[in-house]
Amino acid sequence: SSSQGRVVSEYTEAQLQEIVKKMRARTSVYKEKLTDPLLSSPESSPTASPSKKKPLPPPPPEEEKKDEEKKEDAKPEDHYCNMLCCKFKKPPLKEYLKKMELPDSIDAYTDGRYVVWLLIVTIAYNWNCWFIPLRCVFPIQTSSNIFYWILVDTICDICYLCDMLVFQPRMQFVKGGDIIVNKVEMKNYYQNSLRFQLDVASIIPFDVLYFIFGFNPVFRANKVLKHMTFFEFNDRLEAILDKAYIYRVIRTTGYLLFILHINACIYYWASDFEGIGSTRWVYDGKGNMYLRCYYWAVRTLITIGGLAEPQTLFEIIFQLLNFFLGVFVFSSLIGQMRDVIGAATAGQNYYRASMDNTVSYMNTYTIPKVVQNRVRSWYEYTWDSQGMLDESELLEQMPAKMQLAIAIDVNFAIVNKVDLFKARGEIGREMYIIKQGEVQVLGGPDGTKVLVTLRAGAVFGEISPYWPGTVNRGQWEPQSAKPADAAGKQTGPAPPQISLTGHVPKVADPWFNTSSSSSFYVSV
Repeated sequence: SSSQGRVVSEYTEAQLQEIVKKMRARTSVYKEKLTDPLLSSPESSPTASPSKKKPLPPPPPEEEKKDEEKKEDAKPEDHYCNMLCCKFKKPPLKEYLKKMELPDSIDAYTDGRYVVWLLIVTIAYNWNCWFIPLRCVFPIQTSSNIFYWILVDTICDICYLCDMLVFQPRMQFVKGGDIIVNKVEMKNYYQNSLRFQLDVASIIPFDVLYFIFGFNPVFRANKVLKHMTFFEFNDRLEAILDKAYIYRVIRTTGYLLFILHINACIYYWASDFEGIGSTRWVYDGKGNMYLRCYYWAVRTLITIGGLAEPQTLFEIIFQLLNFFLGVFVFSSLIGQMRDVIGAATAGQNYYRASMDNTVSYMNTYTIPKVVQNRVRSWYEYTWDSQGMLDESELLEQMPAKMQLAIAIDVNFAIVNKVDLFKARGEIGREMYIIKQGEVQVLGGPDGTKVLVTLRAGAVFGEISPYWPGTVNRGQWEPQSAKPADAAGKQTGPAPPQISLTGHVPKVADPWFNTSSSSSFYVSV
């Protein structure tokens, strides 16, 4: 071990001395340039002979002129549109179509266009969920506006059909740890899923029964089976939002409003069944029928009370069921809302509790105010900078490779400024530590000169900046002088500049507590 340290020390000292000499020489050159900035070559520039003149270039042939004119004519023209007395430049239609062209396979987690499409299908799904019961109960669909209802229904059906035929067969999926992008396999996977069965059921055209039984919206009840797209849109939108809890609160509120909407429709149906205005309990037929029924549904489900007492047996049973359903639904939604808000503020509550406990501890043991202020400053700075006190808690459940990838991206700005992790201007992504054996570092013009012999405990790879000049990633090659094992920390593929040949020894990886057989190649 002492001889190894002596060899490395002598070599390092020699290299440092060489660097100092080069730096001094370069400094003297720069000093001379600063003292005399008009330095130039003492020799005068040669002048052209006056007797010899360069001949004029021949004129281009007519064919070349025609080709140039065609090229100029073939340049894309600028497209403009006039709007509000202004002229706006817009790209041609081909560029729009090229951007809108769908790939052969779609990644649901990264493709923003798919999220937009899910939004469109979700709007069509909500149209059916909200308006089918409304049109079935309330007399809002008349012969004068039936055309507009059918038009919107047709657009919604087209959205359903495009989703089933164009988008879903292109969706990637994971099988055995691999992402499948084959067209045939993606299509078969979708056709064998429950989602395909529900999608087929949701596009069955029961609307043709309009011609037999009249325009009754109840024949469109199968359109609500498209619910899987609605829930997928919620998941994808929450994944891309910075503050997803805000959307969760809005979604939970929407659930409550939809349940009240359904209850209002049921109340109007019950009133129509009993007879509009026949008793004090039913809807009396005055004012806006939907708002009056919705108001009754709100007071019933939220159990506010103050409503007219039911008179008939049907009204009593109906009212009891509403009260029971209202208590269950309202308590469930309130509990869900509490969980959403509690999860959103859990980190901040933990930060406050930790800081309060620390301050209480310091006051109990009479810690000096200077130290207390430093502790408070650390808490505030840590929370403001990273939004948590211990970020390792988020990463401990991930595989080691993912932890390392995240750590590199988070600290890339810092690592990029440190020369220790650079070789030829690039960021290093692997480092090797020799566990046993010897490794010779070869360099020189022909790559056969033994620069140094590394033994157990030595490090190479991104330690190469310690060997400037002739020893760097592109100019040295490690080979094993004896059978050697290496422990490697590798964050990327081995660079092509390093030639590591021979068999692959078994490598233990102390950082990840795993075994790797591809971290280090040596020749024996």
